Amino acid sequence: MAVPKKKTSKSKKNMRRAHDAITAPSTSVCSQCQEPKRPHRVCANCGTYKGKEVISSEEF
Repeated sequence: MAVPKKKTSKSKKNMRRAHDAITAPSTSVCSQCQEPKRPHRVCANCGTYKGKEVISSEEF
């Protein structure tokens, strides 16, 4: 069983956790309806992706 020989200092612990912060998801604007959407995904409002209709408006 592995047991640490020395206590991990607060500084070392906090430096290790420096990259664990949660960031807010990025958003972009839909070119068709100008609604905010996640990048590289189909717009949930109008169903278009890169100017092309992927999901028909009847499916909403």
